[in-house]
Amino acid sequence: MSKMSTRRKLAIATWSAPQEGNIYGKLSVDATHALAYLDRVRAETGERVTITHFVGKVVGAALREAPGLNGYLRFGGYHQHSTVDVAFLVALEEGSDLGKVKVERVDEKRLEDLAREFGAAAAKLRAGKDKQFKKSNDLARALPTWIIRPLLALIGWLTGSLGVSLPAAGLEAFPFGACVITSVGMLGLDEGFVPPTPFARVPLYVLLGAIRDQAVVEDGQVVVRPMLTITATIDHRFMDGFQGAVLARKVREIFADPSLLYAAG
Repeated sequence: MSKMSTRRKLAIATWSAPQEGNIYGKLSVDATHALAYLDRVRAETGERVTITHFVGKVVGAALREAPGLNGYLRFGGYHQHSTVDVAFLVALEEGSDLGKVKVERVDEKRLEDLAREFGAAAAKLRAGKDKQFKKSNDLARALPTWIIRPLLALIGWLTGSLGVSLPAAGLEAFPFGACVITSVGMLGLDEGFVPPTPFARVPLYVLLGAIRDQAVVEDGQVVVRPMLTITATIDHRFMDGFQGAVLARKVREIFADPSLLYAAG
């Protein structure tokens, strides 16, 4: 039997038919102004800001306006997080494994500061120097798959519902915040949907596709614009149609005028 990556081992141990009702949504946005804004921030700060960082800020602003998604369930009741925290997935070992970087108070940070914090944490993960990740990863690698399923269910409930921190096992309270962001654009895929991860216990998963030049109609004229497809997987227990409309409107507004990133925060 070939050696499995931790990511694959966790997937086999935890994923099954979903027990919650999920909503799947797709939004195509014109990235023209966002890309120009990123170019300007790079030139002014020297920081390598990307569309992923930009979407993280947009999600932070949206969660401030739709606080019903910025929370967690505990004993059948909804509780709101005191801050807006977002987790970004990071490819490790040439894509064979995954780690995560949680950025706290993402709505309050400057875009360049978010990029700097994310970059430092991702580099630490890839260099194998993240002690928390190493502890939890070593534990998952050591245990057989049949034990991981109930153990992760318990750990997810303790950390993601009760907010318990377990430093000895490399686990933190609410380790994924209220949202997980990942991308398939770097793989050349236009779009996809994130399958809910049971032990993460987050209401929102956001996935970025590739930016492609597409023909769109503006003022009755066909023009070419760089379009980005953003998809979301949302736990229906947290959101109804109205909140979904708030999210979509906020995303469109900020992509049309990136200066609104800070008006919201």
